[in-house]
Amino acid sequence: MFKNRNVWIILAGEMIAGLGLWTGIIGNLEFMQHEIPSDFLKSVIMAIGLLAGIAIGPLAGRIIDTSRKKTVLILSGIGRMLSVIFMLIAISTGSIWWMVAFMISIQLSAAFYFPALQATIPLVVSDEKLLQMNGYHMNVATLSRIAGTALAGVVLVYWSLQSLYIVSMVAYAGLLLFTFFLQIEEKREEREAQIKLPNATKSSFMDMFPVIKGYPAVLMGLVLLLIPLLFIGSFNLIVINISEIQDSSSIKGLIYAVEGTSVMLGSFLVKYLQKKWKTGVLIFFFASMIGVAQYLLVFAESQLLTLLAFGVFGYSVGSFFPSIMTIFQRQMPKEYHGRFFSFRNMLERIVFQIVLLVTGGLLDLIGLQWMVILFGSFSFIMSFVFWLQVKKHQIELDTNTTLATT
Repeated sequence: MFKNRNVWIILAGEMIAGLGLWTGIIGNLEFMQHEIPSDFLKSVIMAIGLLAGIAIGPLAGRIIDTSRKKTVLILSGIGRMLSVIFMLIAISTGSIWWMVAFMISIQLSAAFYFPALQATIPLVVSDEKLLQMNGYHMNVATLSRIAGTALAGVVLVYWSLQSLYIVSMVAYAGLLLFTFFLQIEEKREEREAQIKLPNATKSSFMDMFPVIKGYPAVLMGLVLLLIPLLFIGSFNLIVINISEIQDSSSIKGLIYAVEGTSVMLGSFLVKYLQKKWKTGVLIFFFASMIGVAQYLLVFAESQLLTLLAFGVFGYSVGSFFPSIMTIFQRQMPKEYHGRFFSFRNMLERIVFQIVLLVTGGLLDLIGLQWMVILFGSFSFIMSFVFWLQVKKHQIELDTNTTLATT
């Protein structure tokens, strides 16, 4: 697989993009901390960007399906670079409105870029290499998150906030350069045929539901995504709460380090596990292990058990997501990939917003220990119910034997 130049371009591009993304995120937090005293207003500004991405999602999916993937990646890359200019103006003027413009424009670019990238991967690697490629892709994304946040910390110590966004813009320029070297085989007649498909020219995601219902494994995967998203959406609030319980600021860094390392380990080793276990077994096992990680946080006073919980979670997520992504890429017909991955992207954003609000309310009402018991029970019950559904309806989740039919 590593003899394929497209693989190297995608992975190198993801590393560079991740550096730009995470230095930008740290910069956003730094700017809001100085310019916006209200926590509620901070959350509103972040939500505006996410809502913009959700709103454009249906149109993005349709465009991705009916256009050259490389063209979409290039144009969204240019959009990312231009969006950084808004943030540089915001820093110079101290204007919150320019930051809002930045948040909206960067999320609009992301709404096109990430679904297009997921639709591109099946076009550059063979079906049997998809799981391995998804694992490597997740590894690089995690590594870029760790490196990006570390780089941002160094830049903020020794240079100005503007320097952080200049680093981000340089990273996005590097990603754009890498994208130009992609060689994707897309036939014009296939795209034209996709335009003529039922619902292909409609922008409503309601049109995707009949399609998804026709692929039970894909529908099952979308529902099971709620299990890791429940933990991921509440991640930062849980970390802050644990830091307060243990009266330790250093525990936050340890948690992120253990979780990130475990994610990389899980996504690297999942390809070996697949040789012994079917994909369906892997998915439900690691979904259940996420529930175990949530139960372990009942003992949040213990640093050792806290780090163990995040280690179990990281390893489980690192194995879960490449497996689920492989099911999506192989069992959903390629002519629907753009709309489907845009739909998935929109679904995750909505879930994140809901989970964030629910987590904040539960932490105030019942506290961390009871909340993680509730979350863990939800994860176990959901895993068990859908395992029964798979057996009852004989849904084939194994990506080695079931491929999408078009």
